[in-house]
Amino acid sequence: MPETEDCVGQEPHPVDDDFFKEPMKKRRRSDRDQRFRAFPSVEQSALREYEKLESRTRRVLSNTYQKLIQSVFLDDSIPNGVKYLINRLLALIEKPSLDPIYIGLFGSTGAGKSSLINAIIQQAMFLPVSGESICTSCIVQVSSGCCEQYEAKIHLLSNQEWKQELKNLTKLLHRPEQLGREEEDAWDRDDAVEEAIWKLQMVYGNGVERKSYEELLRAKPKGKIPTSRVITLKAEEAGELSLKLDPYIRTQRRGWDEGSAETQIWPLIKLVEVTLPKSELIPEGVVLVDIPGTGDFNSKRDEMWRKTIDKCSVIWLISDIERVSGGRAHEDLLNESIKACQRGFCRDMALVVTKTDKLHLPEYLRERKVGSQAIQSQREAVLERNEMIKLQRNKVLKEKLKRKLPADSRVLEDSELVYTVSAQEYWQQALLTEEETEIPKLREYIRRRLLDKKRRMVTKYVTEAFGLFLLTDSFSCTDNLPNEYLHVSGLRRFVEEKIQLLEKAIDQCFAHIVQPLQEGVRNARSSYRQILGACLVRSRGNQGFHQTLKAVCLKNGIYASRTLGRIDLNEAITQPIYEQIDPVFGGIFRSGKPSDGSALMPHIDAFKHSLQEKMTEIGIRNGWKYDSYKKSFLIQEISAILGGLEGHILRRKRRIYESLSTSVQNDLKPCYEEVAQITGKKACERMKDVLRRGLDRQVDEGMFERAQERMQHQFHQLKNGITEKVKGSVTTMLTLASSQGDGLYKELADVKSEYKEMEKLHRSLREVAENALLRRGMQDFLLRMSPSKSGPPKTWI
Repeated sequence: MPETEDCVGQEPHPVDDDFFKEPMKKRRRSDRDQRFRAFPSVEQSALREYEKLESRTRRVLSNTYQKLIQSVFLDDSIPNGVKYLINRLLALIEKPSLDPIYIGLFGSTGAGKSSLINAIIQQAMFLPVSGESICTSCIVQVSSGCCEQYEAKIHLLSNQEWKQELKNLTKLLHRPEQLGREEEDAWDRDDAVEEAIWKLQMVYGNGVERKSYEELLRAKPKGKIPTSRVITLKAEEAGELSLKLDPYIRTQRRGWDEGSAETQIWPLIKLVEVTLPKSELIPEGVVLVDIPGTGDFNSKRDEMWRKTIDKCSVIWLISDIERVSGGRAHEDLLNESIKACQRGFCRDMALVVTKTDKLHLPEYLRERKVGSQAIQSQREAVLERNEMIKLQRNKVLKEKLKRKLPADSRVLEDSELVYTVSAQEYWQQALLTEEETEIPKLREYIRRRLLDKKRRMVTKYVTEAFGLFLLTDSFSCTDNLPNEYLHVSGLRRFVEEKIQLLEKAIDQCFAHIVQPLQEGVRNARSSYRQILGACLVRSRGNQGFHQTLKAVCLKNGIYASRTLGRIDLNEAITQPIYEQIDPVFGGIFRSGKPSDGSALMPHIDAFKHSLQEKMTEIGIRNGWKYDSYKKSFLIQEISAILGGLEGHILRRKRRIYESLSTSVQNDLKPCYEEVAQITGKKACERMKDVLRRGLDRQVDEGMFERAQERMQHQFHQLKNGITEKVKGSVTTMLTLASSQGDGLYKELADVKSEYKEMEKLHRSLREVAENALLRRGMQDFLLRMSPSKSGPPKTWI
C-alpha cells in the first residue's frame, strides 16, 4: 500500500459531493456490548462508560451536522468558517472508534508463535503447529469482531506480482553451461535453487523447473486461482475453519506428495486475515500477527513483512527456552525488533520465552548453583528455572535497549519485559497451573494496552468535539464587537515570530544527528570490506552459494531464505552508521523533555503552549468578554492540529531511518544487476569479485557521504513539512477568528441544546476517569486479599 501524507491542517475547501455526505451509521448497542466480553467486570464498567461517552458525543455531532447542512443547503455561497466547521464535524463523526492495536509475534522457525496464539484465543489446534519445522508460511492476522461465524480471507499475489516472481525464479534456475562436476553438484545443492524449484513444482507440477519464463506464463496452475485474488472461508465452528484454512497456510515440506488443490497455491499467498466471532478472550480492536522470522524472496511479500513489523505498536519476540540464551537467529530477531522501535510505531516490546515446561531434571540439579532449598519435584525446578530466566533475560534485554533507545522510552519503564509461557501446559496442566503458564498474564497485557488506548482516544475525541462547539456558539453570537477582532492581527504577528523560532529549534534538534552520522560514515568506510567478506562467507565455501548470491543481487542486495535466514547486504554495509546514530535518532523522536533540546515533539509542544498562553493573555488584557468562546475554541483547536502532527512525524520517521540503506541500495543497483548476469565456470568467484570491485568504486565516489546527505535532506523535508502544516492550519484558524459578521452567524441553525449536551459530556470526562481509577484500585485490593492461585496442579485422568 502506498504511503500517504496526513491531512493535519484542516483548511476549508470548496463544497463538493462529499460535503453533504451522510455520516456513517452508529453501532448497535448489542454489538457494542459484545466488544467487552474479553474484559473482567471492573474493566467492562470502565469501557462501557468510555463507550457511552463516545457514542453520545457522536450522536450530538451528527445532529449538529444535520442541522448545519440543512441551514446552508440552498445557499449559493457558504462562508469559509461554516465550511471549516461542517468539514471538521464530518471528519470527527467518521473518525474510527479505535485504530487497531497490532501485536506482532516475531520469532524464528519452531519458536511456538502459532501455539501461543492458539492458547491465547483458547483454540488448541486452530493455527497449524509442527514442532521444529517451518509451519506457518505467510503472515497471519487473528482478530475478533462482531460477526457470527469464523471467517478467513486469504489474499493472493496479484497477477502482475506473480509474473515478476516467475521472472526472478526462472533467472535463478537458468543453469550455466559448461559446469564442472563439482560446480554442478554445488548448483544442485544451492539453497535458492532448491526453494525456487519447490515453489514452481507446488504451483505447476513436476518438471516445470526446466521451462522458460514464457512457457510458464502459458502454463496452467494446478490449483484454482480466483480472479479477485482473494479466497474467503467461513465456518460455524473454529475446528471447521481450521481444517479449511490449514492447507493454505501450512508450509508443505519438500518431497511430500502433491496434496490437495489448496496446498498448490500457497506460494502465491501473501496475507491471511482470520476473524473470530465475539471472543471472550481477545478483545475487538486487537490484532495478533504471526510474523515469519525472515521475510520472503518475493518483493511484495517481503515489503509486506517489513511494513507489518513497522505498524505493530507492540512486538513480542518469541523464543524457545532452549534458544533464548544465545544464537545468531535470536540476536538477529532481537535487533530487528529494536529497529521497529526506532523506525516504526512500536512503543512496547517484550520477550516471550516459550516451551518453558521443558526441563531435564537430573541435568538441571547437577548444574544448579542457586538457592539452598532442596528441589522436591519437576514442577519446583521448572518454576525456579523460569524465575531465573526472567531475571537474567530482563537484565540483558533492558541493557541492550538502553544502548539503542532513549532513556525515557516507554518500553524501558516496564518492570516486566520477559514472560515465561508454556502453551502445552496451559492445555494439560500436568506440571503448572493455568496462572503459572502465564497465558492469562499475556491476555491481561493485551487488555491493559487496549483499555489505556481507549481512555486516551475518548478523552481526546470528546475534548476536540467540545472545541468545535465553542466555535458554533461564537458563530451564533450576533453582538460581537468589531474592535475585538483587531487583537487577531497582533496574534498573527506573534504566530509568525513563533513559527520562525520553531524552525530554528527544529534545525538545532536535527543538528544533533550530524556528528554521529559523520562518525558512522568514517567507521563504514574503514569496515565495509570486512563486512562484505563476512556476508559472502558460507560454511561450505562456494558450494551451494552460487545461486543464493545471484538471488541476493536479483533483489538488489536482499534475500530472505527459509534456511539461511535473511541476507541484507545494504543494511549490513550501513550498520556501522546505524550503530552511531541509533541512540541520537531515537532521542529526536522521543516524547520526553531532555535539557539539551534534542527531542522534536517538546519543541512543538512548546510552540503550542506559547500560542495558547498568548491567546489567554490577550483575552485577559483586552477583555474578550464577548468572544470568550472563540478564544476557547482556538486554544482547543491548536491542540487538535498540533497533536495530529505526531502521526505525520511517525510516518516520516520510517522513511528517514531507512534512507541510509536505501541510498546505498540505489547506488549499488548497477553493480547488483551486473553480478546477477554472470554465468559459466567459476561464476561464484567472479560474482564476488565484481561485487567487491563495484563496492570499492562506489565508496571511492562517496557512497556513504551521499547516504549521509540524503538522510539530512530527509530531516530537512520533515522540518519543512511541519512548518508548512503549522502555517496553513494556524492561518486558517486566525482567519476564522478575524471574520466579521456579514451573515456568517445569523444564518446558522440553532444548536444551543447540542452545545449544552456537549458541555455536559466534556465535564463527564473527569468523573469517568476517576471512576475507572477507583475501580482499578478496588480490583487490585481484592486480588491482594484473595487466596493464592498457585496451589497444586489439577489431576487429569
